[in-house]
Amino acid sequence: MYRIKAVQKPSLIEALSITIAVLIVISFGIIFFDAAPHIPLVLALLLLVVYGLFKRISYQTLEDGITEGAKAGMGAVFLFFFIGILIAAWMIGGTIPSLIYGGFELVTPNFFLSVVFIITSVVGICVGSSLTTVATAGVAFIGIASAVDISLAVTAGAIVSGAFFGDKMSPLSDTTNMASSILKVDLFEHIRNMSWTTVPAFVITLIIFAVISPEISAANFDDMEKFQQGLLDTGLVAWYNGLIPVVVLLIFSFMKVPALLTLAGGAASAVVMAYINGFIPLKSLLGVLFGGYVSETGIAEIDSLLTRGGLNSMMFTIGIVLLALSLGGLLFKLGIVPRLLESIERMLKKTGSVIAAAAFTAIGINVLIGEQYLSILLTGEAYQSRFAKVGLANKNLSRVAEDAGTVVNPLVPWSVCGVFITTTLGVSTLAYLPFAFFCLLSPILTILFGFSGKTLTYIEKS
Repeated sequence: MYRIKAVQKPSLIEALSITIAVLIVISFGIIFFDAAPHIPLVLALLLLVVYGLFKRISYQTLEDGITEGAKAGMGAVFLFFFIGILIAAWMIGGTIPSLIYGGFELVTPNFFLSVVFIITSVVGICVGSSLTTVATAGVAFIGIASAVDISLAVTAGAIVSGAFFGDKMSPLSDTTNMASSILKVDLFEHIRNMSWTTVPAFVITLIIFAVISPEISAANFDDMEKFQQGLLDTGLVAWYNGLIPVVVLLIFSFMKVPALLTLAGGAASAVVMAYINGFIPLKSLLGVLFGGYVSETGIAEIDSLLTRGGLNSMMFTIGIVLLALSLGGLLFKLGIVPRLLESIERMLKKTGSVIAAAAFTAIGINVLIGEQYLSILLTGEAYQSRFAKVGLANKNLSRVAEDAGTVVNPLVPWSVCGVFITTTLGVSTLAYLPFAFFCLLSPILTILFGFSGKTLTYIEKS
């Protein structure tokens, strides 16, 4: 990823000390001060700049490291703009509301936990956000589970499993786009490649939930019916609203059209549907595409679910991407990351060990810092050259970053996702952790496939 020529490398002890200091600054800011990642990242950048000046490295050299690191994320930045536009377009066109409504039609008293897992997966794919899925459909399912006396911990495990499967496999997800863009992998190629580990994890999780689902003779589905009625009251729900933009997106994907143009095509088709159906005045269209769709049904859960999207909504994520990549560029420029990798070079001679090291790094960053974006970004930065040395294509690394980065975050009690889910569902992280089977299986499978050599893609030799 980086073509940054490092200055003289520091000693191993010095590199470890600086790395630990950076981790302490970021983790304290995020975990103990409950701050957004941006300010801790800025403080960590300042720490590295001061260290570099102390080492008598010119400020221009340090600035070059920062800017060259940020340049690697510009492709992701433009994709994020189009993701925000696509989400807003799919809201005003009725695509996302229609798909979610269809998903809730699957709810039955039989195999309750499996149905919860499937529907939260569908909602997660539709909205591209695990936390939005948890805060909307997840809350509804927790209410049903409480009414019929089903274990809240197990239900929360099914919700988290489905929400993070959907987030991971959605072309609307910021983490999915981040992993593919940073490592220069086509978005839909990245999603297809993740299927090798994600589909087995999904199937195994589905079977487990089917086996442990209790029999329910009479269930109170009032909350779910209220949810569905709220979706109908928006006037956006229709089968063709849900189908046509998705078909357009799939056709573009199968034709291997670049991700940016695919997202633009999917957005354009939904805008056409919105205009034909009279969902939005033409003069308001650009404002919605920038600021996002605002739902005003009066039902808090529905409004929370549907008030999404817009180019402006992606600024938070774009800020993290640019700051984290700048931090990574500076770590490379100062020779810290190359020195750390040199210390374990003897252990990284084979594909299995390289994949395992990358997976444990992503898990470790989640545990130490509690931030899934940074687990993806820093793992990608640190291991791209190492993957290339053992002949592995970048899409292997983007898959590992998600298998051991994105889905592990909700399993950490002090992480951003862990705290949010516990607060929202009223179930502690440690209570639902043993039942979040999908999140537990994903890193295990990616490491096992790494050592077996199966499903790996190698760099073609000219």
